[in-house]
Amino acid sequence: MFLAILAGTGLALLPACGHKAGSEEAVFRYNQIGGMETLDPAFAKNLTVMWNVHHIYNTLLEVDSALHVTPSLAHNWEASADGLQYTFHLRSDVYFQDNEAFPGGKGRKMVASDVVYSLGRIIDPATASAGAWIFNDRVRDQQPFEAPDDSTFVLHLREPFRPLPEILTMPYCSVVPREVVSRWGKDFRNHPCGTGPFYFKYWDEGNMLVLHRNPHYWEKDAAGKSLPYLDAIQVSFHETRAMEFLLFNQDKIDFVSGIDGSMKDLVLTKKGTLRPEFADRINLSKKIYLNTEYLGFIVDPDNKLIRNSPIRLLKIRQAINYAIDRSKIVTYFRNGVGVPATRGFIPPGMPGTEQSPVKGYDYNPARALQLLQEAGFEGGSNLPVIILTASDADADICNFVASQLNDVGIKTEVQVMLKSSLRQQISQSNIAFFKAQWIADYPDAETYLAFFYGKFPAPPNYSRFKNATFDRWYNQSLQTNNDSLRFALYGKMDSLATSMAPVVPLFYDELLHFTHRDISGLQSNALNMIDLRRVVKEKGHK
Repeated sequence: MFLAILAGTGLALLPACGHKAGSEEAVFRYNQIGGMETLDPAFAKNLTVMWNVHHIYNTLLEVDSALHVTPSLAHNWEASADGLQYTFHLRSDVYFQDNEAFPGGKGRKMVASDVVYSLGRIIDPATASAGAWIFNDRVRDQQPFEAPDDSTFVLHLREPFRPLPEILTMPYCSVVPREVVSRWGKDFRNHPCGTGPFYFKYWDEGNMLVLHRNPHYWEKDAAGKSLPYLDAIQVSFHETRAMEFLLFNQDKIDFVSGIDGSMKDLVLTKKGTLRPEFADRINLSKKIYLNTEYLGFIVDPDNKLIRNSPIRLLKIRQAINYAIDRSKIVTYFRNGVGVPATRGFIPPGMPGTEQSPVKGYDYNPARALQLLQEAGFEGGSNLPVIILTASDADADICNFVASQLNDVGIKTEVQVMLKSSLRQQISQSNIAFFKAQWIADYPDAETYLAFFYGKFPAPPNYSRFKNATFDRWYNQSLQTNNDSLRFALYGKMDSLATSMAPVVPLFYDELLHFTHRDISGLQSNALNMIDLRRVVKEKGHK
């Protein structure tokens, strides 16, 4: 099947193992669960699309493995003193990939007007981009994007927004050519064209995607060698993680991100390390993932769901925080994958947060009992039953949480709901106590603190938390051009929100990346974006 499909894509001579050896080709293979909706970056709202868009396109700026914002299509940039204008100076050696929409089918040079078009397309209502929110109400109404000349791009804001460079690293902000989008219209989704390291070759929806090395890619390594090193990427779309890991174990794919719950005991120890039978055959990379798994409360006093509920009381919410042993959740339900969330809502690894560490809630059932007594419910006496709503995937963890809350007298029952329905009900503020997750959109703590900003709807403010001091600090943090002050404000906001307990952080997630021993150079970051530009696949692996 592998050779048959590749034969139809111009890779007929690729060996099944895809190794670089003489005339052989190096093909990096991985799977993504559940298919892919599009290759149009304007709709890069989930990881499947984001990964593959990242291979084909570039953005003005990018995020490295340490979450630093670094140059990409823009070699440098500066902000005006008032924070309302950002000027980007573009590279002059970048060309779009070949496409029949260009004269002679040859890719042309990328210029500043392409950036104006690409970002303007995101906020154009006709596009209906899933990423419109990143600029809506942030850029000025008239001519927010300008190109004074071919190598200069200028972005104008309504008000200062310090995380703008981080926003511009998102795949939504990939640069696309107007001619190709116009040529294909809505079909641009499966006729992508960018400036990235790999170009589109073949997509059999629901089955396989093939990308080839872009021979005209602009980027070189430190030794002056052109990137990427690989000749091709092959992506399959098998539906289950169990099948994905089986294919990996059979050497039919080279890389796996994460592992199915049914297989974690087979592959991992309770400490999150590889079991001996796998340790000598595969590599495991484990790093922090900017994803906080949490329980959320509605704290809006006007919401009828909580008018007579004990969760309207701060001391009850704090007692719930103290009653949960997060270490047991990570050890027994996660096989050591994750970090117990005993600090604030912002996960470790977010730039700037280490300067102002936040004291959260440790496991202290005695303190939980004391808070119950102070709230007027000694030992849980006369405390109404609390319903915790979760998706079926989180049922085990939430049942454990309920048992711990019941142990201190907080009567709790778990209600299971389909994930899609749960998300909708949370967005409509129809569930008082729920299990959810918050994944960073970009590498700035503002993406977590927006969750508590009182003027925002749900999303992002699912708890409907509102505090005047928090809101003042939030606005101040966006306007300062002093990063030290901004990071200090981030810490104060996280600490304030934590003390008011609109959420119960359970654990900060971690990424598991499995590769075979013949793979090197794979880079990733805490946003779970993978970078294949420097991947090397050695000869000899079967």
